[in-house]
Amino acid sequence: MVQSFEAFIREHKDEITALQLLYSKPYKQRITFEAVRELADAIEKPPYLWNESQLRNTYAALEKSRVKGASGRRILTDLVSLVRFAMYQDNELVPFPERVNANFRAWFVGAAPRREKPFTEEQSHWLEMIRDHIAANLGIEPDDFNYAPFVQAGGLGKVHQLVGDKLTAIIEELNETLAA
Repeated sequence: MVQSFEAFIREHKDEITALQLLYSKPYKQRITFEAVRELADAIEKPPYLWNESQLRNTYAALEKSRVKGASGRRILTDLVSLVRFAMYQDNELVPFPERVNANFRAWFVGAAPRREKPFTEEQSHWLEMIRDHIAANLGIEPDDFNYAPFVQAGGLGKVHQLVGDKLTAIIEELNETLAA
C-alpha cells in the first residue's frame, strides 16, 4: 500500500493541485482545503480506495518510530502531513494539528520580542482560535471571522479591535508560518 501510494503521488504530481503545491518548494501559493479535498477524493476512488487513516496506519505498522501523535480521530488536513511524509519532505509523520501547534508555539515565542507590548490574555485566546482554525482548514481569511467560533466571541469587529490595523499582517504571517 505504501509503495502504491508513493507511486500514485509521483504519477499524479502534475495533475492534482494539492500535489503540485506540495511539490513546489518554496511553495508558490498556499495549499487550500479544496485542493486537499480533491486529493482525498482521488485516492478514495477505485482502484485505490484509500483514506488517510488507512495509509497512516500502514505507515505506523512499517515505521512506528517515525509516526507520531495520537491515532484517534483523523481530519482531512492530516492528509497534508501524510503526503509530505510520503514525499520524504518530513522525517516524521505527525498529525497536521500537532505540527500547526508546534509552529504556533515557535511563532508566539518569536513574536514576543518583536512586539511593543506582550499579547494580552484575550489576544492570546484569539490567536489560539486562529491557530485551531488553520489546523482544521489549512488557512484563515477575514471572512472566516463571521463564522463559529469567532462570531460567538465578537467576530471580525472584535478581532480587529484587539489587533487593529495589524490584522491583515498577522493573518498572512500565521497562514504562512503555521501551515508550513
